[in-house]
Amino acid sequence: MSQSKRVSERGDRVGMYLQDKHPIRENMDLVQYAEKQGFDEVWQAESRLARDGITPIAAYAAVTEDIRIGSGVINNWTRNTALIAQTMSTLEELAGPDRILCGVGAWWDPLAEKVGIDRSGALRAMRECVEVTQSLLEMENVTYDGEFVQMRDVELDVVHGDTGPRTVPVYVGATGFKMLELTGHFADGVLLNYLVSPEYNQKALEALEAGADRGDRTLADLDRPQLVVCSMDHDVDQALDNARELITQYLGQQPHIMKASGVSQDLIDEVGEAIGGWPAEKADIQQGMHLIPDEVVHKLTASGSPEQCREKVREYAENGCQCPILYPLGDDPKLMIDEFADGYL
Repeated sequence: MSQSKRVSERGDRVGMYLQDKHPIRENMDLVQYAEKQGFDEVWQAESRLARDGITPIAAYAAVTEDIRIGSGVINNWTRNTALIAQTMSTLEELAGPDRILCGVGAWWDPLAEKVGIDRSGALRAMRECVEVTQSLLEMENVTYDGEFVQMRDVELDVVHGDTGPRTVPVYVGATGFKMLELTGHFADGVLLNYLVSPEYNQKALEALEAGADRGDRTLADLDRPQLVVCSMDHDVDQALDNARELITQYLGQQPHIMKASGVSQDLIDEVGEAIGGWPAEKADIQQGMHLIPDEVVHKLTASGSPEQCREKVREYAENGCQCPILYPLGDDPKLMIDEFADGYL
């Protein structure tokens, strides 16, 4: 399976992460601008129930030429595994070879539970999804009798056009250490999460390496981009407040990120009580923001002036991140793109 390890002319890879903060057409313009400025990758979220990931990815592919585009991440519960492979094959047809990156995650509660998904057996379900998706993208005929994935004589039914193996690597968006170990064993890459500290990365690397050892691989065989919240503004206080809002939302709503963040349980409980769980109203988030001190903002994000952001991103790179995927929170996302156009080393 193809790996995404192109070395840019700068000597360091850098990417951008997009959610639903900006309208899709504005995101399309940002992706074009990032490509022009030399960014290597863009990853599109499929978080909460705000925006699906595939529609924007197709839009970005249609208006760009070279930048790689990843799903960051779709989940393995609501899409049949054959459909995941079919979708990625279609996106490659649109974008061209070596541009599409398939990121899959295990989703999260309470959202999954609220829509009727029982995530019991998440590790096994992810392993089966990764194995079968990889095989289908290799254009193999697959028969698979798993606990969660069953296939009988299935292959991508491409008649018109290129029928050769697809060049789409499969990444797992992993946060917990057991999922990270599984990722090291089976996946082509890991999409490390955001709102974690660089110190968390050290434990993550240990888990990835343990999994790689079981698969007769090394850590070097596993590509390791990482989402990084980047709240950049020449007004440092404004930059910190922009990041503080996101931290409040996530600490109060997403248990897997809460657990990995390294933030004290007392603070997590206080924030959760303030915003009232998922889904949170904007007013509740605003009310809980004052609970997040500047120290926590700096711990979990690259926030502040351009140089402060670059310095923090270097910390993540020094702790195993091979490509920071920057989530622009500032009011001027092009400022962030410009500041990282020449890399971060």
